[in-house]
Amino acid sequence: MHSSEDIEKDLHGPERRFAITTWAVNNRTTVIVLTLLICVMGIYSYIVMPKVSFPEVVTPEIFIGTPYNSSSVVDIEKLITKPIEKELNTITGVDQITSTSVPNFSSIDVKFTYDITPTEALRKVKDAVDKARGDSNFPTDLPSEPSIFEMNFSELVPVMNINLSGDYPMEQLHEYAKHLEDRIEDLPEINKVEIRGVPDREVKVSVDLYQLEALQLNFDDIANALRSENLTMSGGDILTKDQRRSVRVIGEFKNMAQIRDIVVKNEGQREVRLGDIADVTFGYKEPESFAREYGKSVVMLDVIKRAGENLLDASDKINAILAEDKGHALPENLTITITGDQSEQTRVSVDELMNHIVLGVVLVVGVLMLFLGLRNALFVGLAIPMSMFISFTLLNLFGISLNMMVLFALILALGRLVDDGIVIVENIYRHMSNGEPAMKATGLAVGEVTMPIIAATTATVMVFAPLLFWPGMMGNS
Repeated sequence: MHSSEDIEKDLHGPERRFAITTWAVNNRTTVIVLTLLICVMGIYSYIVMPKVSFPEVVTPEIFIGTPYNSSSVVDIEKLITKPIEKELNTITGVDQITSTSVPNFSSIDVKFTYDITPTEALRKVKDAVDKARGDSNFPTDLPSEPSIFEMNFSELVPVMNINLSGDYPMEQLHEYAKHLEDRIEDLPEINKVEIRGVPDREVKVSVDLYQLEALQLNFDDIANALRSENLTMSGGDILTKDQRRSVRVIGEFKNMAQIRDIVVKNEGQREVRLGDIADVTFGYKEPESFAREYGKSVVMLDVIKRAGENLLDASDKINAILAEDKGHALPENLTITITGDQSEQTRVSVDELMNHIVLGVVLVVGVLMLFLGLRNALFVGLAIPMSMFISFTLLNLFGISLNMMVLFALILALGRLVDDGIVIVENIYRHMSNGEPAMKATGLAVGEVTMPIIAATTATVMVFAPLLFWPGMMGNS
């Protein structure tokens, strides 16, 4: 004789179980503790996670900038660019080398394959540049050391622009900008602040060519005189009251009269001073950057965030600095505006994610309550925030920031999660309607639909993943 359960087992095959669900059903107290722990860790991870607009693009790309005082592009290429390129070609993992030689400057862009880390690429390039500088033909009179750094796009694009304007001269606005620059750069979230819209000042020496020829002088004589006078030199040490103190001789120019009184030539009893053969003035350089707001000139501060830091925290601290200094270090009638603030878009994206989570829970619970009852509806609704908490914990553990791409992925997964939860709860409801106990119904229902759900979710990921990464693939082709 066979019972009805045996007949059903013969028709439908052996009972299918899912090991994780079976363990969870048999250890309810542990599951409750884990649920509370996941909630705490998820909330904490969401609070401390760096929130930025776009994901940080880290590429193994190194830039080399070498200044050299030569107006000949041929000399720049022959003496600097070519020797460095020759050594760079010996490095393994180099994908592309692009160089540009202009008067007084050589720039080389080195792109590596993606199996090379940026740190390793930077080290290899520095070693190659050191080898090139050891060549006998490489110039030894460089005005400064070659600048070698990795191209980190997150530290190139400003996260906000602070504009200063008002009824003040440009020099005064520049002083206010430098004050804010010092305050903002002290923040740990900020990499640097660049001031734009203020032309640099320079001393212009307009030489009278006729007097220069009459006195048998040349431009090198004037350059050497300026260079030798505008110096601050060490004067050694002196011993006073059992203390040794360093002495220095300050010889830097303080005013225009000192520059005009420089002796360029001294023959016999006659001194030729710079003011006798040239017109020395203090003016502005040719402007290289402009800052405008609604067509009006302003002094602009480009704020660049440090990689991996929280954009929202940086924005809040900068706004606090502006509010604190207004009326104290900065005058009340100084107009301060913020443009290009990426934190606004990031706040909107994060708020939208929270709204989707709350709205998803409310709609799912409301709709399922009409068909499956309040208890089953709450189980599906509880799965939504719990899954988000697990996601936040894992993302923070792996050092991933909460950016637009991650938010889009979470919202996309939210819809898939609701579908899977409805399928599981509905199957449990079906087994319980057939008279099976709740624990057994849960184990059987999950075991029956686990593999189909995993297969459907995997298929969804395989369909959407190429669409998400297609723009990046096109950019690298």
